This record gives sequence, structure tokens and C-alpha cells, in this order.
Amino acid sequence: MTPESGILTCTAASGLVVDVEGERYRIEAGDVKALIFSGQPAPVRRERWEDGSVVTELTIEGHAAVNAAGRAVVIRTRAESWIVPLVSFRRVACGEEVRVPVFGVVAGELREARV
Repeated sequence: MTPESGILTCTAASGLVVDVEGERYRIEAGDVKALIFSGQPAPVRRERWEDGSVVTELTIEGHAAVNAAGRAVVIRTRAESWIVPLVSFRRVACGEEVRVPVFGVVAGELREARV
């Protein structure tokens, strides 16, 4: 894993926002609950900004899923992948923590972790 690449924070509507390298991705509240309690992958949407405000149209750029060991959430987009410990992910989703770091993953490291 590489050093901290970004931050995972909670929104006012109980969704999550991942701020990484100048991009902002969102996981909706219902999808966060399904991910934590059922292990269902959640769509990750990228926010688009125009003239200082968020465009309501969000595009699905990837997904977030619990890894095979059940200890971390892997967030994948078209460009990169990031990892957050599941305990930290839950704390932010439940409002116990304001924000936690998101770590970048090199593609080879993610494959090696599955073997």
C-alpha cells in the first residue's frame, strides 16, 4: 500500500464521500448499508462540478466491495483502486469518526492479496 491518498467522510444524508487526488466520489446511504450489512457491492459515483456547484447528474465510475478476507473495503474506479479498513469504514458510516484515510493500492498488490 502507498501512503494516504485521500479521505473518507460522511455526508449529512448518511452517505459517504471519498476525496482522492482532486476527485470526489460518492457512495449513497442505502448502498453503504447494503455493503456493510449484506456485503453487496455498492456503486461509486463521481461528482461533477461546474461553476462552483455540484451537477445533479452523477456518473457511476466504479464500485466498493468488502475484500475476500472481510477486513477491508476496496474502492475501485476506472482509474485506480483504494482500500479502507472495514472497521474504519463502519465508524465513518455510523458517525463515530468524522473522517479516515484512504490508501492507494498498486494493481499487483491487490492481486497478490487474493492468492
